[in-house]
Amino acid sequence: MKKVLILGGGTGGTNIANHLRKLHNTKEMTITVVDRDDVHIYQPGLLFIPFGIYKPEEIVRPRLKQLSSNINHIFSEIDRVEHSANQVHLKDGQILDYDLLVIATGAEILPEETEGLTGTGWQKNMFDFYTLEGAKNLAQKLGTWQGGRLVINVVDMPIKCPVAPLEFAFLADWYFHKRGIRDKVEIIYATPLDGAFTKPMASKFLQNLLSQKNIILETEFNTATADGKNSKLVAYDEREIPFDLLVSIPIHGGSSYIEKSPGLGDELNFVITDKNTLQAKCAANIFAIGDVTTLPTSKAGSVTHFAAEVLVENILAWFKGEELPAHFDGHANCFIETGFKRALLIDFNYETEPLPGHFPFAFGPMALLKETRLNHLGKMMFSWLYWNFLLPARPLPGIPSKMSLKGKKTS
Repeated sequence: MKKVLILGGGTGGTNIANHLRKLHNTKEMTITVVDRDDVHIYQPGLLFIPFGIYKPEEIVRPRLKQLSSNINHIFSEIDRVEHSANQVHLKDGQILDYDLLVIATGAEILPEETEGLTGTGWQKNMFDFYTLEGAKNLAQKLGTWQGGRLVINVVDMPIKCPVAPLEFAFLADWYFHKRGIRDKVEIIYATPLDGAFTKPMASKFLQNLLSQKNIILETEFNTATADGKNSKLVAYDEREIPFDLLVSIPIHGGSSYIEKSPGLGDELNFVITDKNTLQAKCAANIFAIGDVTTLPTSKAGSVTHFAAEVLVENILAWFKGEELPAHFDGHANCFIETGFKRALLIDFNYETEPLPGHFPFAFGPMALLKETRLNHLGKMMFSWLYWNFLLPARPLPGIPSKMSLKGKKTS
């Protein structure tokens, strides 16, 4: 009997559990998923809560209802992984043995790592929207805010869904136009990057879009402290940005149990993972997927979905004692909401940056690196695809796991 243990019941963990259950019955493989609670949040929906587009209850469902039947589950915090003994220790005292371990515990925000951020002003004039509580509090604030200087600050990379802060800026522009107070709001986007985004062509396009919407871009701003009392950000180079309202995208890291698991993670508690096979560097029978990995691509749901097909193929090969056959190419695609019911779409991988053209076929129907109404509809429809295709491990029609150059303008 093969014993598979999956840490994390979010996007990656649920997808892999469901995928493996489809391929193996309970007499061949036991599958156990461990997570701290029964609350599954559709994380892309957090972006829309501050603007009243989604309600909190619309993006939350029970974890158990997303898992196929005959998948075991345990609700507990994880204490550590002892990979030399093929064991996971839980904080409630349980010790779980495994033949193969999949780590999918994601990333979490660490606002306490930035001096002052969780001090005076936290959740009063300094907010996040990467948590359900933060998004709800920010929605209340924005609903009554009468204007001033809004600063959106990415403290450091990597972060979950790296386009979400840009989307927040674009949606803020739309939201304040809708409220009739855009002329009373100054929007500043402060980032540690040297441009709006990590990929040059997309960065140039997004910078032009920020400029068109009168959103000020402050690059190479490495936040040292957040001073809620005096309403200012201070960078390590002593530059200051005053604010009336701060929307912070705090430092991200992996779960604390990774730090207690020798050899498993890096200094940010992300699991050191082979970017092609998804195998952890510390042990051949440990794999990782999703935001918890060190893969040099976006920490996004689409990446998890595409990587899952590769991971399952390699898991099956590992159990057979075969060489791992599947290689993940870093495929990612993201809808970027730009406000006024328009969005653009980017599609890229490790080697190829976002290119203009059409997606997913040579004729489209969606446009790449172009604002369209159809892309907006795709963004809004993605929540349905998430619950009905991505989590149940169903393939997305016409969208292969490996990036295709069909429709893309390569020169």
